[in-house]
Amino acid sequence: MPSDNDRSRAADDGDDDGEAAPLLRKPDDTPFVGDISAARLWSILGATWVGVFLASLDSTIIATLLGPISSSFTSFSTISWVASGYLITNSAFQPLSGRLTDIFGRRAGLLAANAAFGIGTLMCGLARDEYVLIAGRLIAGAGGGCLNAISTFVASDLIPLRRRGLYQGLGNLVFGTGAGLGGFIGGLFNDSALGWRWAFLFQLPIIAVSAVAVALLVDIPVRNTGTTAAALSRVDFFGATTLVSALILLLVGLNTGGSMLPWTHPLVVTSIALSLLLLAAFVRAESRTDEPIIPVKLLLQRTAWSACLANWLFVMAVYALLFYGPLYFQLQGHSATASGLRLLPNSIGLSVGSLLTGYIMRSTGRYYTLGVVINSVFVAATAGITMFGLQTGDVPQFVAYFFVGYGYGGMLTVTLIALISSVPHEHQAVITSASYAFRATGSTIGVTVAGATFQNVLKSQLEKRVAGRGHGADEVVRRVRGSFDEVFKVPLRWRGEVMQAEMAALTAVFTVALVIAVGGWVAGACLGVHKLHSTLSREEEIAEEQEEDAVEVRA
Repeated sequence: MPSDNDRSRAADDGDDDGEAAPLLRKPDDTPFVGDISAARLWSILGATWVGVFLASLDSTIIATLLGPISSSFTSFSTISWVASGYLITNSAFQPLSGRLTDIFGRRAGLLAANAAFGIGTLMCGLARDEYVLIAGRLIAGAGGGCLNAISTFVASDLIPLRRRGLYQGLGNLVFGTGAGLGGFIGGLFNDSALGWRWAFLFQLPIIAVSAVAVALLVDIPVRNTGTTAAALSRVDFFGATTLVSALILLLVGLNTGGSMLPWTHPLVVTSIALSLLLLAAFVRAESRTDEPIIPVKLLLQRTAWSACLANWLFVMAVYALLFYGPLYFQLQGHSATASGLRLLPNSIGLSVGSLLTGYIMRSTGRYYTLGVVINSVFVAATAGITMFGLQTGDVPQFVAYFFVGYGYGGMLTVTLIALISSVPHEHQAVITSASYAFRATGSTIGVTVAGATFQNVLKSQLEKRVAGRGHGADEVVRRVRGSFDEVFKVPLRWRGEVMQAEMAALTAVFTVALVIAVGGWVAGACLGVHKLHSTLSREEEIAEEQEEDAVEVRA
C-alpha cells in the first residue's frame, strides 16, 4: 500500500499533461524538466555533443603529433606528458562535474568546461615552450573531461529512461567518431603547410560556437539556491580537493611506474601511497557531509556497485586489448598505420552495440537479460583473441575486434541506464560521475597491468629461448626488451624464437584481459532490475498507485 508521502507525490505530480517544457517539482523542490519538443531536444544535445566530439578528438589527436612536437622543442624526455597529462586531468575532474552542476546548473558547468577547454587549446596552439604546452594540455583535459560528463547529465535530465539508452548510443557514436578521427586530423595538419599548431588552433572557433549554443539553448533548472554565497556554501570543497588530488596522484603513479620510471622510484611509490591515503580521507569525509561529491552510501547499493565494478573491469580489459592489439598486428608484418586502421572494426562495433542496445531497451523497457547477453559477447570475443597466432588471418581478427567493440559499447549503455534507474532523479548526475571515476582509473590500471604482464612474460620467454644460445644472444635479449622495432633487426637465426617470445607475451596479455572480462561479466550479472519509465516524472508509477488506492476504496 502506498505511503502518505507516495500519495502526496502523486498529487503533486499527477497533473502533468505532457505538453512542452513544464517544470515539475518533487516535495523536496528538486526540479524536473518535462517533455520538450524534438527540435529543441536535438538542438540542446547537438550543442553539447560538439564539445564531446572535440574533447574525444583531443584525446587521440596527439598520437601523430608527438614526433613533430618533440622536434620543435628538442625535448623528447618530457613530451610524453603532452599525451598523458590530458588524460590524467580529463579523468580526474569528471567526477566533480555531477555535484557541482547540480548546484550551479548544467549551463554554467558547460560554459566553464568550454572556457577551460578553449584556454588550454589556445595555449597548446601558441606555446613556445614545452612546459606551456603541457600546462595547456592539463587545462584542456580538465575541461574536456567535464564536457563529456556533463553532456551525459543533460541527456539524463531531458530524456526518460525508456528512451535514454538510444540517445546514449548516439552520444557514444559522437565520442567514438572524435576519438577515431583524432590521429588522422593531427597528421593531416602536420603534413600540410599549416603545421601541427593548427591541429589545436582550428578548434577554437568551433569551441566558441559550442559555448554560444550552450548559453542560448541549455536552460535546465536546478534547486533554488538563492544567492551565490548560498550556492558556494553547498560545495564540498574538502571532498572535491581530496578526490581530484587522489585521482591525479594515482594516475601519475600508474602512468609513470614501469614506463618512465621504475616502480620502486620514490616518485611512483609516494604518489600511489598518498593517493590511497587521500582516497581514505575522501570516503570518510563524504560519509559525513550532507551533499557529497560522490555519495558513498549509494555505491553500497547492489546496482550501483555492480555497475561501477563492471565498468571498471571491462574498461581494463578493453584498454589492454586496444593497446596491445596494434603490437600484434605489427608483429605479423603490418605497418604502424595499417595496424591502427585494423582497429576500425572495434570503433564500428562500439557504435553499433551502443545504438542497437539503446534501441532494444527503448522497445522492451528491459535491460538485465540484454546486459548479460552483451557482456557474454564481449567475453567470447576476447576469448577468440587469446587464440590468435602469427598466422591468424584478417577475417577472424576483424570479427573478434568488432564484437569486442560491440560488447563494450552495449555494456556502457546498459550499465549507465541501470545505474541511473536505480537512484532518485536528484542523484543521477553524481552517481554517473562515480561511474566515470571507475572508468578513468580502470583505463590506466588496464594498461599498467597489461604492460607488466607483457614485459614479465617477454623476459621469461627470451631467457628461455634466446639467452645463452651463442655469441651476441644476451645483447639481442637486451635490445628486444628495450624496443619492439628491434624484433625485425635481430639476426635471422634468432628471429623466429624472438617472434615466438613476443607472441607468447601478447597471448599472456590477451589472457589476462579475458580473466578481467570474466570478472566484469560476474559484476554485470549482479545488476538489480529496475523499471525504465517512459516519462521523466514517472506518471506510470503514479497512475498505478492511484489505481491501487481506488481498488482499496471500492473494496
